[in-house]
Amino acid sequence: MHADADPKEVTKFNGIARSYWDLEGPMRALHQMNPLRIDFTESFEPLRDAEVLDVGCGGGLAAEALAKRGARVTAIDASPEMLRVAQLHAAESQVVIDYQQTTADALAETSAGRFDVVTCFEMIEHVPDPASTLQSIARLVRPGGHLILSTINRTPIAYLGAVVAAEYLLNWVPKGTHDYQRFLKPSEIAAMIRPCGLDVVAIEGVVFQPLYQQFKRSTRDLQINYQLAARKTAHG
Repeated sequence: MHADADPKEVTKFNGIARSYWDLEGPMRALHQMNPLRIDFTESFEPLRDAEVLDVGCGGGLAAEALAKRGARVTAIDASPEMLRVAQLHAAESQVVIDYQQTTADALAETSAGRFDVVTCFEMIEHVPDPASTLQSIARLVRPGGHLILSTINRTPIAYLGAVVAAEYLLNWVPKGTHDYQRFLKPSEIAAMIRPCGLDVVAIEGVVFQPLYQQFKRSTRDLQINYQLAARKTAHG
């Protein structure tokens, strides 16, 4: 297994694959956030006819949404169970996606500079070496293309919201899903990708509204979930 896949994390997500598309299941928060992530992505790169790679695609939630907006989507994950679920759901939804069980590190050996957009949603906090994974991801983005990434900030409020509340109080995700020590601040992501020829062009928060039981985008509140867009320099 490549350095950008943690065997324990793969096993963890294999275990929840069957409930991935349950709107009230352990991936409920991702289902609610997904339209915001796709809208954010499309605000930087038109998706129709774009060559898009979804890294850490899980059961295919973002991959299908990207494809439905007209993108030609390749989606990769290290979890075989997640990919089986993704392939079955895509077939039922009549959506064409090229699913592959591989990692960004391995794909970069054959597809460097191929993709207009590379998305990496709620994945980077689950890999053992984020800097190495982001270096591989950067290689996959074409010059002038974009990386769109979402993850969880490493703040006390994020610990309370994404771990204590989401896992133990609200039961949104299985206990043990998140490791606070693996959360990354936006400044850390920016520092990791800058040497790879990627410049951050936007960062915004994704904030849960308890009153409405839904998420919204925020230009100010980055304390828990945030999404980041970076553009690869023309000579990157």
